[in-house]
Amino acid sequence: MRSTRPGQKKMSCLVAFTDVVFTAASVRGPTFVANGGHTVWPLHVFLRAQPMTMGLSHNIQDYLKAILQLGKDEAATTSDIAARLDVSPASVTSMLKKLDELKLVKHESYRGAVLTHAGRKIALEILRHHRLIETYLAQALGYTWDQVHEEAERLEHHISEEFEDRIAKILGDPRYDPHGEPIPTKDGHVPPTTSDRLADGECSDVFVVRRVDSHNTLMLQLLAQLGIGIGTTLRIVTRNEQVGTLTLKHQRKNIDLALEICEHVFVERKSDVTNK
Repeated sequence: MRSTRPGQKKMSCLVAFTDVVFTAASVRGPTFVANGGHTVWPLHVFLRAQPMTMGLSHNIQDYLKAILQLGKDEAATTSDIAARLDVSPASVTSMLKKLDELKLVKHESYRGAVLTHAGRKIALEILRHHRLIETYLAQALGYTWDQVHEEAERLEHHISEEFEDRIAKILGDPRYDPHGEPIPTKDGHVPPTTSDRLADGECSDVFVVRRVDSHNTLMLQLLAQLGIGIGTTLRIVTRNEQVGTLTLKHQRKNIDLALEICEHVFVERKSDVTNK
């Protein structure tokens, strides 16, 4: 064990948080004995040696995934994280400080948080687990798209890397989940997706539905009842701002759909599809 100078804190090079399990059997490098005699490793060594999510609490994993999905290319705000995870802003602030100390996010008060490189890798792995599970539930077990999210939320923290690989192989390495959301690849690449909302379309525009970014059960069930899903072609007939609806033509029928729902439906112009 590395010796320390008088007055030097022996744990100064360790990341010693109760949410992380720091054990290893075969990694070479400087080690420290702490926590009752267990071998403890610096976090960067631990993350290289083990699957990215191993040892991180489910709570930490949920926060990292939420920040990834909320932040995109900018900071995720405390209020947005609190709303997404249904927790208090004070709880978010406390966790962000911990994640900052773990070097998984960069957090500035009143500005929110952005993922570090290590934090993003972990978040992408969790998101890959989640969306692969959703796809497996839908394709192999017959779950509907309004049922898969809650099941995947429970299972995403528990599957091994081998199980993940086998699911991906069985499904043919899918690029998108049942809601049209991109599934990160094993190396962290995120397939492209559209950012155009159905709610922003104009009359006579023709679109193909590419993804729905809500897991609201009633909304997904309504869309399914109307025959709207991934790959559905829709034409905007009229727009009624006063009532807050779009009238859409789908399979020779007119459908009135609330603009609030249309905000969550992302589309690609039909002309763009046919020109590919």
